[in-house]
Amino acid sequence: MSIGPSNDLTSKFALDTKGLGELKQSARAGSPEALKTAATQFEAMFINMMMKSMRDATPQDELSGSEQTKTFTSMLDQQMSQKLAKRGVGLADVLIRQLGAQAASAQALAIGGDQNVPTSNDMPIGRNAMELMKTPGALLTPSVIPSGKPQAPHVKSFQEKLSSHAAEASAATGIPAKFMLGQAALETGWGKREIKNSDGSNSHNLFGIKAGPGWKGKVATAVTTEFVNGVAQTRVEKFRAYSSYAESFKDYAKLITTNPRYEKVLANATDATGFAHGLQRAGYATDPLYAAKLTRIIKHNLA
Repeated sequence: MSIGPSNDLTSKFALDTKGLGELKQSARAGSPEALKTAATQFEAMFINMMMKSMRDATPQDELSGSEQTKTFTSMLDQQMSQKLAKRGVGLADVLIRQLGAQAASAQALAIGGDQNVPTSNDMPIGRNAMELMKTPGALLTPSVIPSGKPQAPHVKSFQEKLSSHAAEASAATGIPAKFMLGQAALETGWGKREIKNSDGSNSHNLFGIKAGPGWKGKVATAVTTEFVNGVAQTRVEKFRAYSSYAESFKDYAKLITTNPRYEKVLANATDATGFAHGLQRAGYATDPLYAAKLTRIIKHNLA
């Protein structure tokens, strides 16, 4: 559903926290108008919460504390919040940058195994905004705005552990090693959410590749999230299990180079954006934000 900046929508979502889900969906549409509308409404909600907090902290007499007066005051605060949000207090600009980065190309598919574990730099749309409303001081925290920063220890460790295997797969596929490391990071949450075998051992499945009818190797069963017509559904699926990470990279390289559906992925693997969108268009996964997440990881996390 695409939400534009109309007066009806403004009145509907102005201060209704139950509309948060629809605001997120609006932001995922990716258009500047949708992002601006969602960000403005978040800003209005934030301002209203601040005003409510100030009124609650102010001593009230018998008249001002009546239910009728409270109702009237609440309506007045909502109108004032809307007016202030339209003028802007700075929060909307922060949110537009955040939402715009996360919804860069959000219109199609996603993760092969759909572990869909967001990294610290890929928080689901709206979550940071809600944290800002819960903690006003967070507005002053630079980390709210994604920016270039030194490589995090867990990122460096993940890259060093798998770089040699990625280099071998790169030689076989022509895909830059960094692109495959980014995909493995997205699929496994930087190795923190790898698929486990029934005995708790590691399946070494770095790319969320499922075990279809033609798979003759070991199998691991895991709970995963699939998106059907844009709606997330939890399922139990069978995934391929390997003896090592090297085997996982080799199987991924074989899949990408031998399956006709990924021909265009190889053709567009010259840059991170082309690679990510190629995978999404080929149906590698079902998460609508897959390409945007993968592009961001490759460009902003990996050296």
